[in-house]
Amino acid sequence: MKPIVQISLDLTNIDEALETAALALRAGVDWLEAGTPLILAEGLHGVQELRNAFPEVPIIADLKTMDGGYLEAEMMAKAGATHVVVMARAHEETIKCVVQAGQDYGIKVMGDNLGCPDMIAGAKLLEDLGCHYVIHHIGYDERRGIAAAGKRMPNPLDQLREVVDAVSVPVQAVGGLTLEQAIECPRHGAPLVVLGAPLTIDADAFKTADGDLEASLRLICNAIHEQDVPAF
Repeated sequence: MKPIVQISLDLTNIDEALETAALALRAGVDWLEAGTPLILAEGLHGVQELRNAFPEVPIIADLKTMDGGYLEAEMMAKAGATHVVVMARAHEETIKCVVQAGQDYGIKVMGDNLGCPDMIAGAKLLEDLGCHYVIHHIGYDERRGIAAAGKRMPNPLDQLREVVDAVSVPVQAVGGLTLEQAIECPRHGAPLVVLGAPLTIDADAFKTADGDLEASLRLICNAIHEQDVPAF
């Protein structure tokens, strides 16, 4: 399959999110993510506004569901989301409920292994319970806490190959990746590449002469899209 570029709209204002989304799509981004901060700030309204503005674009609602799985997935599906996110650390019944809601409302489920004591086992569990994608995720607080203690900050690439080899569904690596590492993810078998927004693009290879964010993002999308990864 060809790699997919997803932009995470980790913003707290819907107007800013819409503006960033439009820019990203012009640059070649494939999927939009209503990030957790946007969902907390704008709720269903934020997802509905994204759907109204971009009727044909896949929209991921990063709910990080831990309970009440069916209702949360149902609400986001009705608001226009095409994908929802459930956590591997949730009870198995919650994951099953989200998967059932996905079947009932025609949306896909992304399972997130953030915080799992065994990240590979967490990824396997998510696939076994019916998730369509696995998000291999090292959390922000975890990374910062470990770094503050003077230890090496963990990175999704540390176990990415093991996660990819353990499951048969597409994998996405999230958390603390540099821009260069994100671009390389398809070569590690993870075809769903997430770019955070607000974006800070400081990689010399992708900085345009005039600092044009859209042009820089277009270069990044091109570098990701030109790669080939195994079919799923």
